[in-house]
Amino acid sequence: MRRLDLREYERSEPVALAVDERDALADILRGSITIEPAAGAEGVYRLTPGSTIGALEIGDLSVSIRPKLSISRVLFLASYAAGRIALHDRFDYRDEQDIVEVLALQLAAAARRAFAAGLLHGYRTEQEALPTVRGRIRVDEQLRRRFGIPLPLEVQYDEFTDDITANRLVKTAGARLARRRIRASRSRAGLAWIGARLDTVSPVEYPANAVPEIAFDRLNQHYRHVVALSRLILRQRSFETERGGLRASGFLIDMNVIFQEFVTRALRDELRVSDRVFHADDRIERVTLDEAGRVRLKPDLTWWDGGDCTFAGDVKYKRIEDAHVPNADLYQLLAYATALDLPGGLLIYAQGEEEPAAHRVRHADKLLEVAALDLSGTPAALLARIADLAKRVRAMRAQATVPTRLSA
Repeated sequence: MRRLDLREYERSEPVALAVDERDALADILRGSITIEPAAGAEGVYRLTPGSTIGALEIGDLSVSIRPKLSISRVLFLASYAAGRIALHDRFDYRDEQDIVEVLALQLAAAARRAFAAGLLHGYRTEQEALPTVRGRIRVDEQLRRRFGIPLPLEVQYDEFTDDITANRLVKTAGARLARRRIRASRSRAGLAWIGARLDTVSPVEYPANAVPEIAFDRLNQHYRHVVALSRLILRQRSFETERGGLRASGFLIDMNVIFQEFVTRALRDELRVSDRVFHADDRIERVTLDEAGRVRLKPDLTWWDGGDCTFAGDVKYKRIEDAHVPNADLYQLLAYATALDLPGGLLIYAQGEEEPAAHRVRHADKLLEVAALDLSGTPAALLARIADLAKRVRAMRAQATVPTRLSA
């Protein structure tokens, strides 16, 4: 198998690609890769990935897209965003490892800790036709389906089993990673162990936007980290498809989403407010720019006191560069501040994308602040920078002395 190693936002050396490989790459990574013909050669291209990282296979071509950050830093951002997962800290991550193998190591380590006291069991309601009574007879279904025939009986009962949602999440996450071409033997062994340990559990293909959540209590608290890590894996883009006879599969992570979710959760933790108070964009439904309510807006960050919005901000892993609309990010922030009648807003970039600044808008008396979050250093240092951002959020909220109240 041919192997192609790319790095986020770095232009590659010339790469020979068949037409179907080129087209599949462009389609799979649509909007997150630039493919340019190399000068003086037929079927040779220079590739520049965007913010999507991970691994994919197209026919006999194996492609790895590595982050510009270290693997350990990406894993910290993702795990914190997914619920401050306590990761196994004994692995020596090398920057050349890809994210799929690292996730496999972490999932196996979390599963071993969770399963140490035995698999979690629970009651699951079953409905089926049996020759004997078990649980209670479903009289309506018996009459509807059997027309008075006494056997089999339509029954409903509760079964105590390990085939429950928590175990299904772990098994499905392990199986999803195992479908990738993993080179490291310990990563493969860890995923095989999960599959064997959960051999009686049903794998379920959850859509990335519909991965179930688990309510935790003292009885299942030991599963919290392995379930959170499983949900993190299952919420990423994973696919297997056939494209004109060419098989394609992959596991991809959008760093824009990871960065936004990390900043949102970390600020919420530092501000000590709930997600009902400090919203992410998926909770915003009522903000519109125009009076007719046709132009809907979804700020990445908003702080609400009941129906009053007292802060709005946006989070950008990568600065939007559009020659037709320069300074698009600032225009977007101005729209939020205008629609919500706030004195200003905060635009948070990953460091290196923009310099810190403050822009007073002419004739509007709105202050648009730009912050650059340094993602380097230790996790403690990074969270200390989040604390500084939280102070700015509090200060901006305090300035919103006349918040707008949105109609229901």
